[in-house]
Amino acid sequence: MQASSDLRAKRNVAFLVAAQAIIGSQMPMNFVVAGLAGQQLAPNACLATLPISLIVFGSMTTAPWLSAFMQRHGRRAGFMLGAIGGMLGALVAALGLYIGNFWVFAAGGYLTGIYMSAQGFYRFAATDTASEAYRPKAISYVMAGGLVSAIIGPQLVTLLSGSSPDATPMRFFPVYMAAMGVNLLGLFLFLGLDIPRPAAPAADAPRGRSRSELLRDPTIAVAVICAAVSYALMNLVMTSTPLAVVGCGFAVADASNIVTGHVLAMFVPSFFTGHLIARYGAERIMGAGLFILAIAGVIALQGVDLMNFYGALILLGIGWNFGFIGATSLLASAHAPHERGRMQGLNDLIVFGAVTLASLASGGLMNCSGGSPVEGWNAVNMAMAPFLTLAGGALIWLALRRRTAPAG
Repeated sequence: MQASSDLRAKRNVAFLVAAQAIIGSQMPMNFVVAGLAGQQLAPNACLATLPISLIVFGSMTTAPWLSAFMQRHGRRAGFMLGAIGGMLGALVAALGLYIGNFWVFAAGGYLTGIYMSAQGFYRFAATDTASEAYRPKAISYVMAGGLVSAIIGPQLVTLLSGSSPDATPMRFFPVYMAAMGVNLLGLFLFLGLDIPRPAAPAADAPRGRSRSELLRDPTIAVAVICAAVSYALMNLVMTSTPLAVVGCGFAVADASNIVTGHVLAMFVPSFFTGHLIARYGAERIMGAGLFILAIAGVIALQGVDLMNFYGALILLGIGWNFGFIGATSLLASAHAPHERGRMQGLNDLIVFGAVTLASLASGGLMNCSGGSPVEGWNAVNMAMAPFLTLAGGALIWLALRRRTAPAG
């Protein structure tokens, strides 16, 4: 595919950017309020972040069949299905708040995970009609759409949760009504996509590698590990942030503003991450991302002033961007087109499986480690170290392996 054919790809990227910006705002909305509402509704404080964990678990369990569904019926149908899931998730969560039932509220999180899974495929859809040269930029531009969602989502929380004078979980009811609205808008946005439905494979078409064979490919294995670690550690810390900020005596508005800064940092670098990958290679950008994640943890451990929270969460977002987009770009170059559905679904199953575990651990570490929010926050950030070591070691192993591989 030549670069001159990227007109269609750029049009698709524009719609995907809009989807990331508008429909994507529900994710920071959920991450700000779900833990706080869960803390008030849960029968045990250690379960406070379970609703967020179930969003990620829903994404993990949806990814394999949604990937196969899109391989058969096309991206548009899959993304519209995701928006319907997000709408139902917001409705069920709102019902849980209304009746004061933690388990119903948490079930809404699982349904929201269907949307989160679909959102995860936006970055892959951006490459479907793009030339090889345009692919890293297409991924970055779609991820950059999160800039608008970073502003819309948390600020809607501040506006809507302040409309109720009480401090009960019902103060967050309007937030979930707004989440239903953005998903409804998404159903119309996706009508503009022009991504051909994959042709049915011919009887003699290559079947590609099996899942186990794909994971034995060193490049794929390292891409998956680094994507999983980058996303899981970002989620581990971000999930606990509203609990830590409010627990340390600050307001919900402060937590919303910190999450806004964090999500902006997740997506602002996307304007140039693709260019950096094209110039320096995905592996170096992934390594930079892991290093920045480590610095974020160090800053978080220095104290619980607002500036510590802002500094740590902003660096957390930048580290995630470099690590995750770098891994996505590396993965996209390591499998054949006819292996796309199998590999992308497997990748997101593993990545969001790791994120689910991180999200579950986040609430336990935050609320059940030590006797204060400060001790819990420190435990969350110290938990990053072994996983950063794992991902960094895998990346170094791949670099050494390539250096010692025979030419040709």
